[in-house]
Amino acid sequence: MQFSEIISKLNDTITGHSLITNREQNPEITGVAAIDEATSATLSYVEGAKFASLINSTAASALILPQNEQLQMQATERGIAWLSTPEPRLLFAKAIALFYQPYRPNPEIHLTAVIHPTAKIGNDVYIGSHVVISQGVEIGNHAIIHPNVVIYPDGKIGDRTTLHANCTIHERTIIGADCVIHSGAVIGAEGFGFVPTRTGWLKMEQSGYTVLEDGVEVGCNSAIDRPAVGETRVGRNTKIDNLVQIGHGCQIGAGCAIAGQAGMAGGVKVGNRVILAGQVGIANQVKIGDGAIASAQAGIHNDIAPGEIVSGSPAMPHKLYLKVSAVYSRLPDIYQSLKQLQRQLGKK
Repeated sequence: MQFSEIISKLNDTITGHSLITNREQNPEITGVAAIDEATSATLSYVEGAKFASLINSTAASALILPQNEQLQMQATERGIAWLSTPEPRLLFAKAIALFYQPYRPNPEIHLTAVIHPTAKIGNDVYIGSHVVISQGVEIGNHAIIHPNVVIYPDGKIGDRTTLHANCTIHERTIIGADCVIHSGAVIGAEGFGFVPTRTGWLKMEQSGYTVLEDGVEVGCNSAIDRPAVGETRVGRNTKIDNLVQIGHGCQIGAGCAIAGQAGMAGGVKVGNRVILAGQVGIANQVKIGDGAIASAQAGIHNDIAPGEIVSGSPAMPHKLYLKVSAVYSRLPDIYQSLKQLQRQLGKK
C-alpha cells in the first residue's frame, strides 16, 4: 500500500484537524512496527520529543509524528516519509487496523454444540465446537461464540458480542452489544458471600444479576461476581484487563480502564472514566469519584474524590506520596543523624 493511500484512509477517520505530511515522499508500506524494531517498508510512530533519538536510528520508511517541527525536520533529513497529528498513538492504532483484522469466523453452528431447545439464537451467529448453551439463553445477531464456551440458563448475549474460547457465563448474566469476553473469564459466578455463625460459615445464596453494558471488554481469566441481591454492573465501554477480580455488587461506571491484577471487594462504586493501574486493591464499599486515577499497587481503604490521583498503600494523594517516597529513601541517613544527635545530647 502506498503511503499516500494510507494517509487518505487515515484522514477519513479523524475529525477536527487535518494531517500534515511531507508529500514528496511516497514509499510502499507493507506493515507496521515499533520504531526500534521497524524495517524498510514499515510504518511506525513517535509519541513525543523524548523519543527523538530513535528517529536517527530507525529503519522505518514512514513515521507518524506529533506536531513538532524539530522531529519533522529530523525525519525529513533522514529521507523518512512522515505525517503529523496531535495524537500519534491514536492514529497509529488506526493504522494497524489497515494491515490486521482479528480472526472472525463465518456464521455457522458446529455439529458438536449443545443448544437447549428454548434458547433463542439470532441471525448470522457463529457457535463453535463443544459450546453449551442452556435453557432460556438469548444470543443476539452476529454474535461469535468460540469453542468450549458455557452459557448457563437465562443468560443474554447482545448483538455482535464475542465470547472467546473457554470463558463461562453464569446464570442471571446480561451482556450488552459489541462486548468482548476473553478466554478463561468468568462472568456472573457466585459472589463471596458467607455469614459467620457459632458453628461456622453459612452460605448466602447469590440471587442477584450481573450486567455488562454495551462495549465492555473483559480480559483473560478475570472474574466478575454476581451479588446476593441487586446487581453487579459494569458501565458502557469500560475495559478490563487480564486477571482482574470484581466483587459482588460492585458498580463500575462508563469509560473506565482497569489494569491487570486489580481487585475490588464487594459493594465498591467506581465513577466514570476512572483509571485503576495494575494490582490496585479496593476495600469493601469504597467509592471512587469520576475521573480519579489510582497508580500501580495502590491500596484504597477510603473514598476517593472525583479527579483525585492516589498512590501508595494505604493510598494517599499522589503529590504527598512523592514527598513521602523521597523521605523514605533517606531514612537510613536520617536514622544515623538521629543516633548521632542522641549521643551528643547524652554527653551533655
